Amino acid sequence: MKKRRIIGAAAALAVLFLLGGCMARPQEQLPVHPQENSAADGLPADSRGDLSAADGSASEQSPELAGSDAPIRREPEEEEKPAAEKTPEKAAPAGEQGQTQPAAPVCTLSISCASVLDHMDQLDGAKKDLIPADGWLLPAVQVEFQAGESVFDVLKRACRDNKLHMEFSNTPVYHSAYIEGIGNLYEFDCGDGSGWMYSVNGQFPNYGCSQYSLNEGDTVAWVYTCDYGADVGGQYTGSGEVQG
Repeated sequence: MKKRRIIGAAAALAVLFLLGGCMARPQEQLPVHPQENSAADGLPADSRGDLSAADGSASEQSPELAGSDAPIRREPEEEEKPAAEKTPEKAAPAGEQGQTQPAAPVCTLSISCASVLDHMDQLDGAKKDLIPADGWLLPAVQVEFQAGESVFDVLKRACRDNKLHMEFSNTPVYHSAYIEGIGNLYEFDCGDGSGWMYSVNGQFPNYGCSQYSLNEGDTVAWVYTCDYGADVGGQYTGSGEVQG
């Protein structure tokens, strides 16, 4: 009986040794892909566990986030380009800086036939409707002129701008223009001594209007006389001069 127990124990030990030998047999090692090894070898020890589970490759991670001491690569800064040079503006001459063009000279001009109101009995009947109730064909207005322009030049411009009729003729003897009619009121329409005369600053010149050059601030008055100028402040003398 005792001998059987010894034999049974020995058989059990033999079976255990055989099983232990099978368990100790080394397992076959699988090959590793070269790219996987290189990707893992380049990572720090504490970041190898960050390999992507989806494709088995190492995930990209900045050194700041991974806690690595690797130097940070910075892009070179672009050199600042100099600003485009501006073309310097041409400075105005010293005498012209801060100066404006001078204003054109101005004179005052008026046209009146008020004297006719006192001689309506002598006036041509067809012209009575042409005479204004106050006698003004053109009340005083400011007129610009250029240096060297004459009383005649200003009269033409004022009549044109105000759509007022004016007719003249040139007199070679006096080398001047002669005003025949303004506002369709002509010489001799109100008697033998009627016609147009002009004064400048209250004085009646004894020469034609196209020969009188104007100055800044002059006051020109055209008036219709029914008595050779005596009724308007200027009277012709026998020598051809005008008093007034």
